[in-house]
Formats: sequence, structure tokens, C-alpha cells
Amino acid sequence: MEKTLDTKYTYTEKSDTRSGFGDGLVEAGRKNPNVVGLCADLIGSLKMGAFQKEFPERFFQVGIAEANMMGLAAGMTINGKIPFTGTFANFSTGRVYDQIRQSIAYSDKNVKICASHAGLTLGEDGATHQILEDLGMMKMLPNMTVINPCDYNQTKAATLAIAEYHGPVYLRFGRPKWPIFTPSDQKFEIGKAWKMIEGTDVTIFATGHLVWEAVVAEAMLREEGISAEVINIHTIKPLDTQAILESVAKTGCCVSAEEHQYNGGLGDSIAQTLIRNSPAPQEFIGVDDSFGESGKPEDLLEKYGLNAENIVKAAKKAIGRK
Repeated sequence: MEKTLDTKYTYTEKSDTRSGFGDGLVEAGRKNPNVVGLCADLIGSLKMGAFQKEFPERFFQVGIAEANMMGLAAGMTINGKIPFTGTFANFSTGRVYDQIRQSIAYSDKNVKICASHAGLTLGEDGATHQILEDLGMMKMLPNMTVINPCDYNQTKAATLAIAEYHGPVYLRFGRPKWPIFTPSDQKFEIGKAWKMIEGTDVTIFATGHLVWEAVVAEAMLREEGISAEVINIHTIKPLDTQAILESVAKTGCCVSAEEHQYNGGLGDSIAQTLIRNSPAPQEFIGVDDSFGESGKPEDLLEKYGLNAENIVKAAKKAIGRK
């Protein structure tokens, strides 16, 4: 962020969203003795060590056996446990999709599938780990709730919220240090979009790490006399269609911004909502049918067109189509 840029939100520190999950899991464990943790040999990467230390009898290291972990988690729910599984997003979805579909989603089991290291911002681990299809895969499953928070505070709040929610959930978060710009005392409402900035010329719908990029883009547009509305879509499914339709009815056009493929992600869901109700110009910020590569998170966001500058360009294009 440029120091001279007048953003509506500011930050004084950064933290990875996976740490928000780890701290939220410990707090959820203190509140509810039925909360249990399972991890596929990635305790440090998933920030589950504190939970393991405080509740050793409620923590299960299953090793590099992700499919088995999903089956164990499904079974634990039968006796009232609330299992939180932890591994990388690629292994939490692509590697175990059959087990999730058959044992968790189909049976509507109360399993929380918690997935770190998602998207391009995984960075140097490269294309084989940078899953960009997971939101689409998971939102297509009946009974599945899909959540993608934007910073440490929101991830912690989301972790606490899903512990109280009954039903299967996919919670997506990431590896890099990211601005903490939402309040620590926020109430996380599953399925309820958060209008962060009011605007009249264009709506920017953003999710995950790109919410911050949308906040920066709003400030850049405002300097040019363009009023952008920024809405944080932390819940991909169920989608807050009312918030989407009300905002686009006011602004007349929109941009969707996500660290995910165009196909199957948030932008697709917004487009379906608009086409079924009130069609309007929409521009997409996302990865255009390609895999990622190894590199610094910020460099990858720039190369693949997922930063604030590209959101600004998309917003102007959407306005020009009205």
C-alpha cells in the first residue's frame, strides 16, 4: 500500500490467515469439549500446535493419509464430536474429493474441512500446490457451506462461527502475511455479505486476500472521481444474493475479484445471480484457465492480474459497458 493512499481501512500489522484459524480453533475448543482436531502431518503449517498442546486427548495426528482423515472425521460426528480437519487446500479437496462427497456431504456430516495454503499466494511452493479450483469443487457439493475469509481477524471469527454451525463446512485460508484490517471483535455471520465501503458507480465484490486489494482499488478509483462500493463476500455458499442484487441495482455494474479460476468461483456465482434476476455488466478478476507457478505472492498476483491495479482497470471497463 502506498503511504499516501487514503484507504477507508488501514492496518498496523500483518499476519497469516492460517494463524487466525489456529487461534480460533483453540478458543472454539475451550468453549466446546466436542471440538476435536485432526491433521495430516502438517501441524505447524496449519497452526494446530496450540490446540494439540492444550487438548492432547482431543487431537489426532493421522499422518499423510488425507482420505482416511476424512473418513475418521465423518465417523466422529456420529457420537456428537465436531471434527476440524487440517491440511493444505490441494490435499483437502482434490486428493480426497470422493471421501468428502460420499462420507461427508452426502451424509450431511458435521465436519469442518479447514484448508490452508490456497491460491497463488502460496507462492514459492508452485503450481502443484497452488490449487485454484477448490471453491468451485466444494460449492458444487450439496449440503456444503464454503467460506473464504479475508484476514487474520475474520478467519478467527469464521472458525468460531463454524464450530457453532451444524453441517459440513469448507474453510479456506492462506499462508502469507497479510494486512489485518477488519475489527477483532467482529461478529461473523455465515451467508451474510459485508458492505465495507459505500459507492454509486461500480460494485467490487471480493473474497479472501483480494478484499484488501479491493479496498486499495477503491481508494485509487476515488482519487479519479469514481465511487466504488466494496462488498466482502466471505461466504461463497450460501451466497448473499440479496446483497448482490441490491448493490448492482444501485451501481449498475460490478467486478468480481478472487484468488481462484474464473470457472467455478465467486464470479461465476455472481454472474448466475445477475443473469437470473437482473443482468448487468460484470468484469472478472481471477485466474484465466491456467495453473500458477513458483514466485513471491505479490509478484504472482501482479503477473496473473489479481492486484488492485487490475481491479481498477476492470472497474473502469465495467462502467464503460453501462
